[in-house]
Amino acid sequence: MFSRIKEDIANIIARDPAARSVWEVITCYPGLHAIVMQRWAHWFWVNDLKWLGRFTSHIARWLTGIEIHPGAQIGRRVFIDHGFGVVIGETAEIGDDCTIYQGVTLGGTSLSKGAKRHPTLANGVIIGAGAQVLGAFTVGEGAKVGSNAVVVKEVPAGATAVGNPARIILKDDARDQAAARMFASYGVTPNGDDPLSKALHGLIDNAATQEHQIEKILAALKCAGIDCETLAAAEKFDPEQMNKLVE
Repeated sequence: MFSRIKEDIANIIARDPAARSVWEVITCYPGLHAIVMQRWAHWFWVNDLKWLGRFTSHIARWLTGIEIHPGAQIGRRVFIDHGFGVVIGETAEIGDDCTIYQGVTLGGTSLSKGAKRHPTLANGVIIGAGAQVLGAFTVGEGAKVGSNAVVVKEVPAGATAVGNPARIILKDDARDQAAARMFASYGVTPNGDDPLSKALHGLIDNAATQEHQIEKILAALKCAGIDCETLAAAEKFDPEQMNKLVE
């Protein structure tokens, strides 16, 4: 038990620049307290002491503001940063080296007793603040869920999920190989643009190119002495202004 706690403390110090000392982490980090008490509660749970497991998790919620069902399975070096308002359901499974920020819910959408209802996080997953991951699916290894995203379907390994409902950004290995090795706080990466925003920017740029091309064609026809029907003047298309609205 003490070796696991030592491992957790070292992991927090490595990932949180605000952590100044081991003593500070031991005394002032509710995420660490919640993880340690969940291990006690889980031991009671799997040894058929269900009420004692639930009561231990209930006390942990009072002390930390983090609610973890004793049936949840949590791996090594899991870091719950800040943590207030985190809710982790009974059949949730969390792999090693995952990071979960405040306000996260790993919840279920089914009422079937005894069935797998909550998500599975593979190793190295980051869940940003306020994100809701709902359902019995897997968030793949090294994936990131951006702050306030609502995820209701599987996220592939190495991908990023953003938005409500969440849209999946697949990793570009050639471009993001170095970034993938870096820890991204709150699930935000420098290249993690919203795919919907990218698509809208592309459409705007394409419309601007087509308008410019049409102007050149009309000028060439006029030089050739060919008259074209003139339509009522419309507001001029401003791609720069449209791009700013999308951003």
